[in-house]
Amino acid sequence: MLHRRKSLSDRLLNPSFGGQFLSRCLQTKSSDGDVRRKSKAGKHGEHDEEEEGRVRLLKSRGQHLLTNPRVLDSIVRTSDIKPDDTVLEIGPGTGNLTLKLLEAARRVVAVEIDNRMIEILRKRAAERGFQDRLNIVSGDALKTKFPEFNLVVANIPYGISSPLLAKLVYGVNVNPFRSATLLLQKEFARRLLAKPGDSEFNRLAVNMKLVAEVEFVMDVSKRDFVPCPKVDSSVVKIYPKSEIPDVDLEEWWAFTRTCFSKKNKTLGATFKQKRKLMELMRLSKAEVFSDDGNLECRDDGDGDEECDSDKGSSDSSLSSGTGIGLFRTKMVRILESGGFLEKRPSKLSNDELLQLLSLLNGAGIYFHDGTKHKDTCEAAFASCDDLL
Repeated sequence: MLHRRKSLSDRLLNPSFGGQFLSRCLQTKSSDGDVRRKSKAGKHGEHDEEEEGRVRLLKSRGQHLLTNPRVLDSIVRTSDIKPDDTVLEIGPGTGNLTLKLLEAARRVVAVEIDNRMIEILRKRAAERGFQDRLNIVSGDALKTKFPEFNLVVANIPYGISSPLLAKLVYGVNVNPFRSATLLLQKEFARRLLAKPGDSEFNRLAVNMKLVAEVEFVMDVSKRDFVPCPKVDSSVVKIYPKSEIPDVDLEEWWAFTRTCFSKKNKTLGATFKQKRKLMELMRLSKAEVFSDDGNLECRDDGDGDEECDSDKGSSDSSLSSGTGIGLFRTKMVRILESGGFLEKRPSKLSNDELLQLLSLLNGAGIYFHDGTKHKDTCEAAFASCDDLL
């Protein structure tokens, strides 16, 4: 059991928090991305647009339509759609995947921001007699409140992958779903699937694994899309966890941000940095110390400072002489007690990270200032941009 002020499970199961979290923290980015900034070739520039039939596709909006029927069929099979399911599809485009979903599901909710696509999608569904089972929502997927659904299947625009995943997995109490089968940029999917010890292991994987399990399905060639993107894609399947760790959400985010800022450094080296020790003392409300000239900071070669004596004295003189020295000694002892001193975040599992956070919180060391009584949602909004 972690020493906590408010648990992640409490907050995710709080409808008020979930609703406010989704409506506020995901307003920072639009699902049409940075269209105006990226479209340097002009309104009809050859590098920005490409025609498919009679509709002009905008690469800057991530409009890459999956056209390979075998891949489409594989995605539908992998999704394990049941006859009574309501499937959420984000970015349906002209409906290549939507029509196959409608063949398997009771209902499909398609969220699309481009009105040109909506017209084509509505016409194609009507031609197949699916119009009564298709609910088209016109709007930005990141800002739109989704109708009820219990399954997600989508070819997500690359530019909104991270915030959309945050909206889905951290908003599962608002929109509970069984699984999400998603087509993502291959590099992003590899980061999502990374395990401790992998070179790609990162905070994205850590924060996702806190609340969901991610499974690799298959790779998809860039040649299976129109227009052809620059990179290949991968299909992953995400399962929200039925039981989630009893951990303070803001505390976890701040803790993982600290650990993975330099994921290949040992934890001992990370927590010897003077700036980090000072920050943690402040957040933990430790005894105030004064810098009386007995300390100096030396550069360890990469711009980080480590606390040490300026007289060449031993660590023991440092630890007994100043507040920061005492705090540093306390930190080292905690790391040693759990066997974490020489370990690196890039090789730690979520269970090990949770254990370390529990040890630190249990000793009164915190990474997030919980005494400000800041609204829970406001704190979540502030962290959402780098949540994943």
